[in-house]
Amino acid sequence: MRANLGVHETVELHELLVFKNTCLTKANTLSGLAQDEALKTILDADLTATKKEVQDIQGFLS
Repeated sequence: MRANLGVHETVELHELLVFKNTCLTKANTLSGLAQDEALKTILDADLTATKKEVQDIQGFLS
């Protein structure tokens, strides 16, 4: 799929991947620190969704 992307699109996907990895790290850290069960549930759902998004973006870049 990468052959079909322009240089600017590849760079933007890399920027998005860096942002999503930062979000993943933050949600993972906060999930361990959170004491409220509702907040933990939200953070766990966010972790699951963000992991899928990171895999999708990596699929575009490979």
